[in-house]
Amino acid sequence: MNDIDKYLEYVSSVRRYSPRTVEIYRAALERFMEYSGGEDVPSALSPSSVRNYEVHLLDECGESPRTVNLHLSVLSGFSRYMLREGRILTNPVRLVKRPRTPKRLPQVFRKDDLERYFEDTAADASADTLDLVAGGDKLSMELWERRRDRLIIRTLYDTGLRRSELIGLKRMSLDFSRRSLRVKGKGGKMREIPLTSSLCEEISLYLKATFRTGLVIEDGDPLFVTAKGGPLYPVAVDRIVKSQTGGAGVTGKRSPHVLRHTIATGLLDEGADLNSIKEFLGHSSLAATQVYTHNSPEKLKAVYAKAHPRAEKE
Repeated sequence: MNDIDKYLEYVSSVRRYSPRTVEIYRAALERFMEYSGGEDVPSALSPSSVRNYEVHLLDECGESPRTVNLHLSVLSGFSRYMLREGRILTNPVRLVKRPRTPKRLPQVFRKDDLERYFEDTAADASADTLDLVAGGDKLSMELWERRRDRLIIRTLYDTGLRRSELIGLKRMSLDFSRRSLRVKGKGGKMREIPLTSSLCEEISLYLKATFRTGLVIEDGDPLFVTAKGGPLYPVAVDRIVKSQTGGAGVTGKRSPHVLRHTIATGLLDEGADLNSIKEFLGHSSLAATQVYTHNSPEKLKAVYAKAHPRAEKE
């Protein structure tokens, strides 16, 4: 097993990175080694070779500074591993100046758009339409899918889950008595998220509707399933979010992560402290949470109108 394979096995089994992350790391490392001409890893990992590779990505390949920084981060992690294994003497990436990246504010949904969406789809989640789901016929499955899709939007928005965390939810992740959700996040870290009583009720009705279609969700099964009873997959979740929010007239980028950004920004606007939001989102450090400390245009206008000494005179 070569050095790269050993490192990828380490980040997969010990650091518990997701399979997708491991593949991204593999592609980045193999691309670097290909640029280095197939040299052995210790020889390729030098400050000059890493710097030349950075220039190659920026100038010859036209990669963005953000992408180049991703490659350098992968190389830095790999170098730290090689350093611990005694294969190199220093981390060459630490000596290379990284390209500056423009700061991007997280995209969020407008509060009014989301409220309109939940109002327009309220019937899909109500107890009144539960009796219409009476088996696996076409109408029942259509009603069940509409109920499931709305619940996915609401769960992502109410809990701030990552897409992978939503897919990884099990029936036994729910604790209705304590109104909480046990979530397995990045690196296998577990956290507990509180649930509102209305969300608990909506989940309960979804499970009843699922049972009525003939689909079976046991404690160890995924909470959200396909119409055939299989686990959801990332592309399906993306498609659901885009179709549901697009139909409600929501504009801009529509993805599970935008819903996560939206609830985080909303919590901050309502006065939640950063440490609480950090625990809620499952961030490993406050640095990741601080991206939400920007003011939304609506909040900035409200603060301006209230605090500016001449605002009331205009």
